[in-house]
Amino acid sequence: MRNTITRKLSTAAAGTVLLALALTGCSGGSPSGSETESSPSAGESQGLQKVVVGVLSIAPSSAMQYGIDQGIFEEHGLDIELQPGTGGAAMLPAVSTGDLQFAVGNPLSVMVAKDKGLDMKIVSGYSNSLAEGADINGVVARKDSGITSFGDLEGKTATVNAVNTQGDLTIMESAALDGANPENINFNELPFPDMEAQLEQGNTDAIWLPEPFLSRALANPDNVLVGHPNQEAIPGMPTMVTFTSGRYAEENPETVTAFQDAVTETLTQAQANTDDVRATLPAFMNMDPAVAADLPMEEFDGELRTEQLEDLGGLMLKYEFVSKEPDVAAMTVQ
Repeated sequence: MRNTITRKLSTAAAGTVLLALALTGCSGGSPSGSETESSPSAGESQGLQKVVVGVLSIAPSSAMQYGIDQGIFEEHGLDIELQPGTGGAAMLPAVSTGDLQFAVGNPLSVMVAKDKGLDMKIVSGYSNSLAEGADINGVVARKDSGITSFGDLEGKTATVNAVNTQGDLTIMESAALDGANPENINFNELPFPDMEAQLEQGNTDAIWLPEPFLSRALANPDNVLVGHPNQEAIPGMPTMVTFTSGRYAEENPETVTAFQDAVTETLTQAQANTDDVRATLPAFMNMDPAVAADLPMEEFDGELRTEQLEDLGGLMLKYEFVSKEPDVAAMTVQ
């Protein structure tokens, strides 16, 4: 059942990307982003290069706001405008057409887009899951379900926010490593805020949650942590990278280098000052300050973890997320 669901959604996602590309092309947007650059902003009039960066409305994205607040991007000659979104599917075609010059998103989605024909280039690393200890996402089940390991998910339903992403990929590999047949796990989709209620009502057997939803679910004594699938599949796996289009990278090498340097400096400082990054969350995500203060954070690092990304590409091919193994080196800005 999982394969049927996945293939249908993959086809639909590809159609959405192509449709979004067509619609954006009709809107008059420039594939290279030159239209944006031809109309100087106030920042550009002061000697800064204006760039629009797509970010997901999740906690790790706040490191970008931290970098802006600290003046790091300005020091590198960039005037950054963040454009929040709810998912990577909308950002990918927007980056491809130049409506966004850069974006911060899941490397798996970027590699799938490349496999579908979009010319994407990874610019830098951004955030990584934790190789040991309490990770930033995990799988939760009801304590009375009898599910205590990933192998126990065989024949069960696991809920993720979207199939063909890191959630179901790492769960399948974790189950396989535990001796189960991952093809016999049924995956369905729900938004993160809705998952815990569906688990409680018995409409799903397990849920895959990032923070802060993971901590909230585990605060319920009727729930139990099954495990951290990232740590089983690929310890320290990159969860987000920065990326641009191949055309923009070719036509704007100085801006890309400046962005790469600024992001790397931002993430180095963010990792050293995680409390300051958390302090941006109440305004950035409208998060309760008490929740933000204790929120577990991913590891910020601008250096790209190529080895882990290559392992990720291998798993994507193994489970037929892509038609051929991604060439990470070829799709990375050098």
